[in-house]
Amino acid sequence: MATFKTHVALRVTDLDRSIAFYRAMFDAQPVKHKTDYAKFDLENPGLNLTLNVSNDINHHGSLSHLGVQVDSSQAVRDAIARFETAGLATFEEQNTDCCYALQDKVWVTDPDGNRWEIFVVKLADTTPEDNLSGVGAAVQSKSACCG
Repeated sequence: MATFKTHVALRVTDLDRSIAFYRAMFDAQPVKHKTDYAKFDLENPGLNLTLNVSNDINHHGSLSHLGVQVDSSQAVRDAIARFETAGLATFEEQNTDCCYALQDKVWVTDPDGNRWEIFVVKLADTTPEDNLSGVGAAVQSKSACCG
């Protein structure tokens, strides 16, 4: 069976700042680094991420955000620790009802405004009728998530 890996190519204005961000994001070093290009080739998550220097970046394109789904709340906490060590600003959500699923997540923004979430799905399918108040922290509405 074939193995597939997602490829994401991002335009960046400051390659060094972006490399530092993605080092912290994925706890990995780029496999290729040129003056106008860097490549991260990750096994987990399966991702080929390239950074291409450009002065033409549209901050109002159709991209909402990017994300990496992890397998545990501990993996989310590990990401938070990596981001804090790197000095990155984070926004954390625990027990948030997002996209009709109960999740823990952390958000970070790269130097060019691309928003990333690291998240775990704790309950895969929720409905508006679900009473999630017993899970602890305040549960946010679905309309406020993933925006």
